Amino acid sequence: MTVQYLNQTLRILLLFILTFVVLYFGSVVLVPLTFGLVLALLLLPVCNWLQKKGLGNGLSSALSIVSLIALVAGIVTLLQYQLTDLLDDLSKIEQRISELIDSTKDYIQQHFGISHKEQQKIIKEQQAGGMGQAAGMITTLLGSFAGILVDTVLVLVYTFLFIFYRAHFKKFVLRLFKTEDKPTTEKVLDNAGKVIQSYLGGLALMIAMLWIMYGIGFSIVGVKNALFFAILCGVLELVPFAGNITGTSITVLMSLAQSSDTKIVFGVLIVYGCVQLLQTYVLEPLIVGDRLNINPLFTILIIVVGEAVWGIPGMILAVPMLGIFKIICDNFEPLHDYGFLIGPPKEKKGEEGNFLTKLFKSKK
Repeated sequence: MTVQYLNQTLRILLLFILTFVVLYFGSVVLVPLTFGLVLALLLLPVCNWLQKKGLGNGLSSALSIVSLIALVAGIVTLLQYQLTDLLDDLSKIEQRISELIDSTKDYIQQHFGISHKEQQKIIKEQQAGGMGQAAGMITTLLGSFAGILVDTVLVLVYTFLFIFYRAHFKKFVLRLFKTEDKPTTEKVLDNAGKVIQSYLGGLALMIAMLWIMYGIGFSIVGVKNALFFAILCGVLELVPFAGNITGTSITVLMSLAQSSDTKIVFGVLIVYGCVQLLQTYVLEPLIVGDRLNINPLFTILIIVVGEAVWGIPGMILAVPMLGIFKIICDNFEPLHDYGFLIGPPKEKKGEEGNFLTKLFKSKK
């Protein structure tokens, strides 16, 4: 191992550490900016289509944002309609929760010997100690809601500006490189845009399919306001790993609160299992596929790192950002080894297949 190679490795390691520090401490600025960039890439085909129809760059960019807002507003309106029906049953839900609490108290008394009075005394002590915490939690929630509103406006503004000034930003990036490197740089920019658009478009289509499947499944097993919980489970799919479990857990708890029929709970779990099987073996290979061409190990790793740096927004943005980094590595020779490491193993002709197929395939 030469000294030059060691120095290069140390420089790259230092760059990664510095990047991690900047991302962590600059999250307030960088999270809305990154969401704006990702949404701009997603809406770019819409803007290009409008421009081909004869509209100017400014109007096309604005209409792209309006189309996104209209889509989100439609989903929110649908959720609000379902939520209104859910609130109409609030008294029944409260009564059912009270029955569940009484059943729990009886169970504790029978198995642990703690009487109802003693349990009530413990609950009152906990409530007295938690009043200040509850007030602080409400203040924190209000502050978080205000922060989300501000960030949403910032994301929309950033998205519009990224779309409107896309040609200017592209020229700036090309100016940073030598003349002989410009074709490669332009190829990287084009490929990054196409791959992310393909991935995000496939992800959006898959979520829409999940809404339909969850909606049909929850309706069949008798879940009230099935559409609300179907949309909730689908949207939470944006959060890798934890999202679908969280959505299903909420549906199970609300089903228990709404009805004493435990068959509905088992039905919800069966629907969840069937949808996950269809998602893993049908939807993901057909709709999303290996569009980012990333090794499953690094997919999991980058999601964990994203959560550590930016929380839930980091989990959502981590995979697309790693996809862009992979494209950069594949097109610049000094980073080829890292692109090879992040990507899946090269398959021989006729050995293609998804990750699970390769995992259980017997070797001859």
